[in-house]
Parts: sequence; C-alpha cells; structure tokens
Amino acid sequence: MASATEDPVLERYFKGHKAAITSLDLSPNGKQLATASWDTFLMLWNFKPHARAYRYVGHKDVVTSVQFSPHGNLLASASRDRTVRLWIPDKRGKFSEFKAHTAPVRSVDFSADGQFLATASEDKSIKVWSMYRQRFLYSLYRHTHWVRCAKFSPDGRLIVSCSEDKTIKIWDTTNKQCVNNFSDSVGFANFVDFNPSGTCIASAGSDQTVKVWDVRVNKLLQHYQVHSGGVNCISFHPSGDYLITASSDGTLKILDLLEGRLIYTLQGHTGPVFTVSFSKGGELFASGGADTQVLLWRTNFDELHCKGLTKRNLKRLHFDSPPHLLDIYPRTPHPHEEKVETVEINPKLEVIDLQISTPPVMDILSFDSTTTVSILEQRLTLTEDKLKDCLENQQKLFSAVQQKS
Repeated sequence: MASATEDPVLERYFKGHKAAITSLDLSPNGKQLATASWDTFLMLWNFKPHARAYRYVGHKDVVTSVQFSPHGNLLASASRDRTVRLWIPDKRGKFSEFKAHTAPVRSVDFSADGQFLATASEDKSIKVWSMYRQRFLYSLYRHTHWVRCAKFSPDGRLIVSCSEDKTIKIWDTTNKQCVNNFSDSVGFANFVDFNPSGTCIASAGSDQTVKVWDVRVNKLLQHYQVHSGGVNCISFHPSGDYLITASSDGTLKILDLLEGRLIYTLQGHTGPVFTVSFSKGGELFASGGADTQVLLWRTNFDELHCKGLTKRNLKRLHFDSPPHLLDIYPRTPHPHEEKVETVEINPKLEVIDLQISTPPVMDILSFDSTTTVSILEQRLTLTEDKLKDCLENQQKLFSAVQQKS
C-alpha cells in the first residue's frame, strides 16, 4: 500500500466547455491538454500560468474523441458529424478533413510511429488512414453493430476494436484480417486498449466490469468488479503496472495489476466520468465528464519503480522480441471484487491550495484546410474605410431611387 505522501493529488482543474467532456489527451511533452466535448468544440489548454486556451470551432456535432500525434505536431478529432479532422495545435488551427465514414465517428488513434490513424464508427467499420499522404487506405469489416473504439498495438502490427455487438476483435494490419475474437454475453465494451508492452488488452465494460486479456494465449487474466456504474474509459500507466478507470458512478479507480486489486478510489467529479488518460511519462493523469470540468491529477505513487519498467517495456517493443508469459500478469484467470484495503480520495473534503484555471479563451474558427480566422481577428476586418464605402453606396442608391420617383 502506498503511503499518504505517495497518494494521487488533484492539482488543478480547467473550466471552459459548456457541455460534457467526452475525450481528452495530454501532449507528449506534458505541457498541453486537448479536450473534446458535447458542445461541438475542441479545446487546447496550456499548463503555463495565465496562458490562453484555444477553442477550435469547426465540427458540426458532438466531438467524440481527440488524440495528439506521437510527436505532438497534430491533433486528431472525431465527431458525430461523420468527419475526422487533423488540426495543427496552435493559434491558427489549420486543419484537414477526412470524410469516408457514413455514420458518427467514435474514436481516433495514431499508430506509435505516427504514420497511420485508425478511426472507429457507428457505420460498423474501422478505417485506417495514411498520415504521410493524408488519405484513406483500407476498411476493416466484421463487426455487426456500432464500433465504439479502435486502438493500435504499440508495434503497430495489430488493431484492437470493441463494438456494441458484444465482441472485441484483434486485427492484423498486414493482411487486414480479424485474427482473434473475444465475446461477452452480458455487456459490451465502451473502450479497449493495449498495455504498454502489447501483450495484453483491457476493456471498459458497460456491465460495470474491467477485464484484462492476454492476446498471446487468448485468455482472460483478470476480471474486476469495482464500479457501480458502466465503465466508460481506461488508461494504462506507462509502466503497465497500473490501470485507471472512469465510470458513470462518478468515480475514478486505480487498479494495481501486479497485486490484482483496487488501490485507489478518486472522487471529484459530479456525475458520470467519461474519459481519463495518463500522461506519456505517467506523472500526471487527467479526467473529464458530465460536469464539464477537466481535472488534472499528479500520480505520485511508485515513481522510481515505474521508470525502470517503462524502459523495460520500450525494449520489448522490438519486432523480434519473444513473448514473455510471466511479464507482469498471472497466467491463470482470477476475478477480483472490491476489497476494503483501499484508499478513497475526495479532494472536496480537503483544504488544499487548488489551482483553478479559467484562462482567457480564443475561438479559432475554421473554414477549410488552408484558411482559418480567429473570431477576434474577424471582428476587426470591417475597417472604418469599408464602413464609409458602405454608407456612400447606400447614399447613391437612395438618390437613384428618388430620381426615378
């Protein structure tokens, strides 16, 4: 059990969205945070004090997913307007728009090398795009209901997807075939992802469960029933030792995958929590939900241990690395129910010097792939000379009408 000084701490929260937060991602350098919302906007927050936030205007419906590219030079977003957009995360906000899905798009995910983007849609397909040529490459069809999420494996050779058809499928990106299938008779997975070493996947279930599967031996390894509402999102710590979950019961929970138990329950949101994500280094994580707030937390636990494991997992991403059945997970399935030896953290009950961020927001209004204009700049385009011209033309028109009459 971590000591009190190692417990996660709520550092600050951001306010700016007008509706529920659906997705978020921390930039690779850990200095920015991107959020997507039901309010149809994408927002980019800077962690520097007094730095302005950018609100990207362009999607015509709910923005369902957002992710930074591995180098942080692009932002991908998906929307219920059936489009995928690639944004340059700066004050100009130039973008490219991808149209191929015939129904709302639910998720976006870059491959680890940044060369490809996978998108999942309610049209029952997963589509893969080339980032170099910025064009559509191929579709994956086998799901029989809406696809809620699709993620690349760390080495890019596999894609995992989950659907409301109650299946999780593993796809080979080389031959474009479904190579594995996990099914559930109770609920469907809202979210799925690979662990950092690429040996396992975890799913966030609508049936309130979290499951960890070994993709090499096709077995359920761990089954957690720690939430009282549907689980909407999960995120692996870069070490692979911890998994954080976000649920409609209003809580975040941190699972110790080595010990196979719940170690933290985090409160702070009012209402369902829809999204959560660790930073690339694991020192921070952020969460968002129905209360329109984005909470930024400092991890604190097991820092020295996780740095060594992160290096180890990176080495195992080599294409020729053999499988390690005893990496970090037990070989036999064993379910876990909530235990009493856990720490509950409720920042609202503590007196802390919390940084509240409601920075000035600049709206970036996009028109096409080459032109964007900020609303602030747009308001200044009607100059005094143009106003005079308008008045003179109006006067001429009025005089002409009088002469005819």
